[in-house]
Amino acid sequence: MDEVPGALGSSASLALRFGQTIFSSASILFMSFHVEFYSYTSFCYLVTVMGLVIPWSMALGLVDGYAVFFKNLPRRPRVMLFVIAGDWVLAFLSLAAACSTASVTELLMHASQPNCPAKLCNRYQISAATAFLSWFMLFASSLFNLWLLASL
Repeated sequence: MDEVPGALGSSASLALRFGQTIFSSASILFMSFHVEFYSYTSFCYLVTVMGLVIPWSMALGLVDGYAVFFKNLPRRPRVMLFVIAGDWVLAFLSLAAACSTASVTELLMHASQPNCPAKLCNRYQISAATAFLSWFMLFASSLFNLWLLASL
């Protein structure tokens, strides 16, 4: 079987998982600089979803690291289906969280009376942007793994 670039067990997948972890952590970090994010449901939703993405990506990153360094990863269709389903669910949740955070931040900035200071809203925008980057990497890894599942 040919190696699918970006699929589970490859060095590209390890890089994608590392990027997911970094961008999800950055999203939580920028959102948590100020305690007022608890006032808005979409901001809490973003923190919750990114808090789910981090351990998922770290766990699969460890699997990828093991597979890259020891060249021994049996690929079973049921395991791949579980990984793909987890990636798809987290990808759609992170897309929804990033979109809702971006829209609420935009609403807060352009309301008749701005409800958040510019510095705080900029942090929220950076948090939404890093959540979008995390979503992009999650979606890419799920597509690569789906491609691998089709070739098994």
